[in-house]
Amino acid sequence: MAGLKVFVSSTCYDLSVVRSQLRIFIQNLGHEPIMSDYNDILYDPRVHTHSSCVDEVASCDIVVLIVGSRFGGKSVPQALNKIDFESLFKESKSTESLKSKENLSVTQLEILKAVESGIPVFTFIDNGVWHDHATYEKNKDKGIIDEIEFPSIQKPETASFIFEFINFLRHRARGNSVFSFSKLQDIEEILRKQWSSLFQKLLQEQRNRAIEVKRIDNLTNQFEDLKTAILTSIGTSNEKEVARGVVRFRRLMDFIRGLGLRDMNFVLRGHHTWDELLQFVEIRDIVDAEELPDDFRYQRRSPGPRARMFLIKEDRTFYEMRASSEFFHSMALEWDAFMEIPEETRGIIADALSEMRIGPGPLRYVREPFEMHFDRWFHQERLIEEEDQENGGA
Repeated sequence: MAGLKVFVSSTCYDLSVVRSQLRIFIQNLGHEPIMSDYNDILYDPRVHTHSSCVDEVASCDIVVLIVGSRFGGKSVPQALNKIDFESLFKESKSTESLKSKENLSVTQLEILKAVESGIPVFTFIDNGVWHDHATYEKNKDKGIIDEIEFPSIQKPETASFIFEFINFLRHRARGNSVFSFSKLQDIEEILRKQWSSLFQKLLQEQRNRAIEVKRIDNLTNQFEDLKTAILTSIGTSNEKEVARGVVRFRRLMDFIRGLGLRDMNFVLRGHHTWDELLQFVEIRDIVDAEELPDDFRYQRRSPGPRARMFLIKEDRTFYEMRASSEFFHSMALEWDAFMEIPEETRGIIADALSEMRIGPGPLRYVREPFEMHFDRWFHQERLIEEEDQENGGA
């Protein structure tokens, strides 16, 4: 498989040394540099060379832009026609440079083609140009801006064209990173880090997609089982009630399973209140995390999901509930509605949902006394804070 095609876009005469060394760097990484001054571009004799450069960009994988002191030659109309300017006005909040298309250089057209094509652009601006750009930004709305000579810009009349194009790149909605450099090594170091990090991110996204595909496949199988379970009830008088119940009471069944209920007959037989359910599973106290003293709110400093409520059992062990109190109260209402359903229908719904638990439930059981758990945690946190203070004081 061929390596990545890296298009290097810049003026050639003032940056020839940087370009030649950058070419070696790209080749050493195993990629293919595409550079006009090394005849890497197909110059179709039927079109202008500017058009050939723009066409070549669209076939590359990455573009490296180097902005120096020169503006370069203005592009020909034929090359301008290669660009969809209407779409580019949506790409950036700063589009002043696009309003006078006839002033765009061929280098700028190359970058606009890359932006239009969704090709990543890594922009490097000479330190001198970058500092003069800051001066330009502070004074561009003043009448004296045309009288200011910027030391980094070779031709004063091209300064605004260069600086406004930098604004277009900086204010893009995406891919708007811009780097300054004083020597070639700065560009090499940044590219090496950026490309390595991008490759790592792509690998991570690939792994995440594989996990997501697996999860979707698992859900598909579960829904097929659910459909089968529902279809087994078709032909009975309660088929619609079962179908509605499977959808409505999934969260309730998830909650009940999280309580570790051993005897499902309590759920499926008879008529019981919500308070009787809590008493059956030995829940004696319910604590809202917001009502705890500040010293006990460890979830606010801990990573991961935060407990919102605590359901404390008779033996003082407890369940952490990562849903709000509104969710808890909604479960009480769902329980009351579930109890109104005939016992036979309850059983069918429970059976259909028995294998349908998707992801972690709302409850996590902690096998130590509630007070001991918090006291131990708070004691550890206090020791850590004291140690941090001692180290900071030292």
